[in-house]
Amino acid sequence: MVTLLLDSAQLRVVLSRTERALSFRRRDVTVERSAIAKVQLTDDAWTWLRGVPDPGTNFPVTVAAGSWKSAGGRDFVMLRGRKPSVVIDLEGHDEFQRLVLTTRHGVALVQALRLDSVGDELADVAELVAE
Repeated sequence: MVTLLLDSAQLRVVLSRTERALSFRRRDVTVERSAIAKVQLTDDAWTWLRGVPDPGTNFPVTVAAGSWKSAGGRDFVMLRGRKPSVVIDLEGHDEFQRLVLTTRHGVALVQALRLDSVGDELADVAELVAE
């Protein structure tokens, strides 16, 4: 599962080596906080997939990773099994229209995005909410 880091200006989706290989991506996904339009929690993120991997990996209901291209634009996807996930709609991001991520920290992300006292250094969203 991805690690979500947040500061006052951006959200960073930190990818492990395996996640980088599966998604055919060399760097983490970084999103300005101002580009985040909506965050939704879901128990079945597979229903949120749209389009086809381009480039990416897809083993249905097991792993989906990478960029997904559709008529609606491009999404970044990192799903593993049927685990709790988060769907983040973006506006004005130069690369993606949506992020669909398996994470056990979806509730913490929503809570951390509502905090006004997030610092200038990136911190794990679970740690921000625990403070």
